[in-house]
Amino acid sequence: MGFSGHLVFACSERPLLEAPLFGGSDPGLWDDVHEWQPRPGGWQTLQLEQGVWEDEDLSALVEWTGAPACVADVSDSSIALVTGLNTHGHRWQAWLNLDNAAALLVEEPEDVDDVSLWVTTPEFEEAIRHKRAELDAEVPAGAEGALVWASAAGVRTAAQQSRIEELLRARETFVEELFDALLDEMGFPEAAQSSPQP
Repeated sequence: MGFSGHLVFACSERPLLEAPLFGGSDPGLWDDVHEWQPRPGGWQTLQLEQGVWEDEDLSALVEWTGAPACVADVSDSSIALVTGLNTHGHRWQAWLNLDNAAALLVEEPEDVDDVSLWVTTPEFEEAIRHKRAELDAEVPAGAEGALVWASAAGVRTAAQQSRIEELLRARETFVEELFDALLDEMGFPEAAQSSPQP
């Protein structure tokens, strides 16, 4: 069973858990928070269990830190939707592990009675191919958004958009590793030690 929850990446001189959005909640919710090895410059990653992060929390975190932040919504360590937000309210999104995302996002026909039978059909495979192509077409915009966001975060990156696109199309057993690699590729200083294995 992989990790399901959120990876929150933001910059602060203080621990991210001191942010009001964390401190104002039931302290019991944060018992399962895992802090990854911090990156130089105050960049921190929190690994939160499923169900304790809301969409509006990203805006609250950006406001508290005064810096861009991003969050990866992870499902079973196999898929993640990364959302970045800068201090001007500009947002970008990108999927990680596109093949898995396509299988998750494909819509089943209304006339299907038994989903377990439908997933074994050629029609299902075709639906996945179509969804995968749709997601692939969104990759350049996601990569461009990621680079603009990293630049707004003050990262002097030499990253090439083509390399970011490559990462967004890559496959990893653990999507957490792809997220970490994406941060590296965007030019964020690497942590002294690698992030923990899920």
